[in-house]
Amino acid sequence: MATSQSLASSAGLAVLRRGGNAVDAAIATAVALTVVQPGSNDIGGDLFALVWDGERLHGLNASGRSPQLLTRELVLERATHPTAGLGEPTMPARGWLPVTVPGAPAGWRDLHARFGSLPFAALFEDAVQYAEHGYPVSSHVAAGWRIAAEREHSKLHGDEFAEWSRVFTFGGRAPRAGERWRNPDAARTLRRIARTNGDDFYHGDIAQAIVAHSERTGGLLRANDLAAHTSAWVDPIAVSYRGHEIWELPPNGQGIAALIALGVLDGLASASLHEQIEAVKLGFADAHAYVADPSLDGPVRELLTADYLAGRRALIGERAGRHPAGEPRKGGTVYLCTADAQGRMVSLIQSNFMGFGSHVVPPGTGFSLQDRGYGFVLEEGHPNVVGPGKRPYHTIIPAFLTRGGAPVGPFGVMGGHMQPQGHVQVVLATVDARLDPQEALNRPRWYWHRGQEVLVEPELAGQVDGLRRKGHAASVSPAPDVFGMGQAIWRTPAGFVAGSEPRADGQAMGY
Repeated sequence: MATSQSLASSAGLAVLRRGGNAVDAAIATAVALTVVQPGSNDIGGDLFALVWDGERLHGLNASGRSPQLLTRELVLERATHPTAGLGEPTMPARGWLPVTVPGAPAGWRDLHARFGSLPFAALFEDAVQYAEHGYPVSSHVAAGWRIAAEREHSKLHGDEFAEWSRVFTFGGRAPRAGERWRNPDAARTLRRIARTNGDDFYHGDIAQAIVAHSERTGGLLRANDLAAHTSAWVDPIAVSYRGHEIWELPPNGQGIAALIALGVLDGLASASLHEQIEAVKLGFADAHAYVADPSLDGPVRELLTADYLAGRRALIGERAGRHPAGEPRKGGTVYLCTADAQGRMVSLIQSNFMGFGSHVVPPGTGFSLQDRGYGFVLEEGHPNVVGPGKRPYHTIIPAFLTRGGAPVGPFGVMGGHMQPQGHVQVVLATVDARLDPQEALNRPRWYWHRGQEVLVEPELAGQVDGLRRKGHAASVSPAPDVFGMGQAIWRTPAGFVAGSEPRADGQAMGY
C-alpha cells in the first residue's frame, strides 16, 4: 500500500496483517489520514474511490451536496468579494457559504458494506489511538499547517471560526514538525462513527452538533441536508492510450480532463512537452464547461469519442494556444492505494479542500467542514451554477490503469488543479518511458496554471527556453507543493510494485 503519510500507511498495513483485504486497508488508512494529515483531509470532507474486485472495476462517488437553503441569489447577497468592481464575483472559499454535506463517513461505510471483511469498527482503531494519545507531526504536514494558521485563519473573523484555533493550534500556533499533537474530540467522533456504522454522523449526535453550530452562526446546513445524504455507485469512464486504458470516475469530478488530454495525445506520434501542455489545456477547457452535478446528464462519453478527440487534437499547433471548450454532440487532498494477495486493488482520494476547508469546526467534534462549494460558479445558466441540493465541480480524482482489460493498478496525484495534469504525466512516464511506480512519481513535473503560464520543476529548467519560443510563459518553481503528491501500485507477474510520492511524508509498505 502507498500513502502520503507513513503513520497512515502503518494503519493500513496493520489491517492487512490482521487478515483484512485491500478495501479494509484503504478504509483504515483513509480514516487515519483524517487525523495525521488534517490540513489535507478531514472527517468533514468528501471521498471518491475505484475498486478492482479481482474481476472488474467499480466506482464510488461519496461527495456531498449543497444545502437546500443555498441559492445563487443568497451567495451574491451575502458573499464579500475582494475584487468587487474588478471582475465577476466568485464563490467564497471560507465560512459557511461553501460548506457542502460531508460524504467521507458514508463513503467508508458504503465501501465496507460492499467489499469489507473485518468488522467496521476494527478499521478505526489506529486512527482513534493517534487522535486520543497523539503522534509526532511530520514535516510536510507541519509546513502546510503553519501556512493555514498564519496566512489563512488569521484573516478570518466570526463565531463560526472560533473553534478552529482551539482544536488545531497551540494558542494560535500550528504544531511544529516532530511536535506531538492530540485531538481527543476527533477520537470521540471517530468512535461514534465506528460504533454506529456511520449513522451518527448523519442522524445522531454528530449531526446535531453540526446543525446547532450552523443555526447559531449563520450557516445553511440543516438536519434534512445531512439525513438525505447518499453515496452513489457509478460506472467508471475510460480512454485508450497506446494499448492501455486509463479509468476515472465520471463528473462531478474533473477526471475527464485527464482522459481528454490522454485521448488527444494518443493520436500523436510522440508527446512533446509542448503537446502535453496543450492537450491538458484542451481537457480543462471542456471540464470547466461541462463538469457539474451528475444528475444534469451532461456530455461525458461524447467528450471521449474518437471524432471529438480528433477535432480537439487538430487545434494543437506550433504555438501555445488559448483553447475554448468544444461542442460535443449531445447525448488541500490525500490519495492512497492498496492491494491484496487476492488481486483486489483500491484507488481512493479524500479531501476537505484548500487546506482545512472552510475553517468551520462544530464545537466538540474535532473536525473541520469542507469548502467544496467553492467549486460552484455564479454564472447564470452554467451547468455548475451554485444552487440547492447540488454536487459541485470536484478536483479530487482517483485513477486506475488497465492493459487490454487486465489490471495494472491504482494511481493518483493530489493537488487541486494539478491532479489531471499529474495523471497525464504519470501515465506517460509509465507507458511511454516504461518506468516503475517510484520512478514515475520521482520524475520532474510541469504544471499549467492558467492562460499561457507554465511552471516546471528545477530539473526541467533546460526546457524553459524552448517553451517560451512556442509562446508559453514558462518559468522554474522550486516549490514542491505546486506539483502535486501521488502514489501508485502496479501489478506484475512477480507481484506488486508500489511507489510513494517523494514530495510528501509518506511511503509504500507491504509484507
